[in-house]
Amino acid sequence: MTHLILALALLTQDPLDTLDAKQGIKKAAPTATAPAQPTPPDAKSAKPSIPGFSDAAGQPAPEGDAKPAEAKSDEKPAEETVSDSGIGFWDWFDKVSHTGAMGLMIRGGIFMWPILACGILAAGVIIERYRTLKMLTTDASGLRQQVTELLHDDKVEEALAKCDSEQGPVAAILSAGLRKFVVLRRLGYDSGKVEEQVIKAMDDYGVHIVAALEKHLTILATVSSVAPMLGFLGTVSGMVNGFDHIVATLGEQNIVKAAADGIAEALLTTALGLIVGIPAFTGYNYFTGIINQFVLEVEETATELIETVTLQLAIEARQSEDAGQS
Repeated sequence: MTHLILALALLTQDPLDTLDAKQGIKKAAPTATAPAQPTPPDAKSAKPSIPGFSDAAGQPAPEGDAKPAEAKSDEKPAEETVSDSGIGFWDWFDKVSHTGAMGLMIRGGIFMWPILACGILAAGVIIERYRTLKMLTTDASGLRQQVTELLHDDKVEEALAKCDSEQGPVAAILSAGLRKFVVLRRLGYDSGKVEEQVIKAMDDYGVHIVAALEKHLTILATVSSVAPMLGFLGTVSGMVNGFDHIVATLGEQNIVKAAADGIAEALLTTALGLIVGIPAFTGYNYFTGIINQFVLEVEETATELIETVTLQLAIEARQSEDAGQS
């Protein structure tokens, strides 16, 4: 009976439990699942917290809260590495060379520079001649009257000293004639020889006076002719360059735009040539007129002096004859 009960028990037992029992493995007891707790209402509306911010609707956290560390770099921005001392020399030169008078000179081409040199030279001559002739422009009528009166009184030495103390071409020509007259008179030359030598001395000195008055005027005459010619030459060069540029860029851009640089060069050189040539020509004519007045005045003075000297010599000859007869 006992054996029958054991056999039934073995038949009803799980084969896996039998195997575990033989291997000594104990199965863990099943754990009881705790009932689910209800979720509070506030927990459903709660938002995840962000570092540096408080839980209150995205407001910043108090200053005492920890802040994320900012990464520092030793590299400076590109703007700080550029020198703040202003634009460089070459930048300034490039800007100046494309604007203002310098830009016009460069656009005008190579013939602008010799025209500019002619203009500077002409300006220097005009200033120098104006100052010189202005100093020589004096009223010589009073001097001529005084010299004539002194010669009538036979005061040749005083007349010569008066001429030496004055400036201008009239005083210079009178001084040259009187000096020759004094020398020949002391040497005892006859009246005909004295008159001849006085005239020759005044003519020779008059040539030097005219040469001194006309000093540098040939430069003005040359500039007044050469500057416009250089301008016209620049015009031809500019037109040639313009047509060459048109041929080189044919079909690539507008023909008017292609010819613009050449036309600008042509017009600029012509304009500058006339700007230089017209004042030079005007100055030359102005100074020539003043010099002609000086020359005319010198000739009149020389004629008066010769007449006075001739009269004085005639008086002296008559006095000598009267003294010899007595």
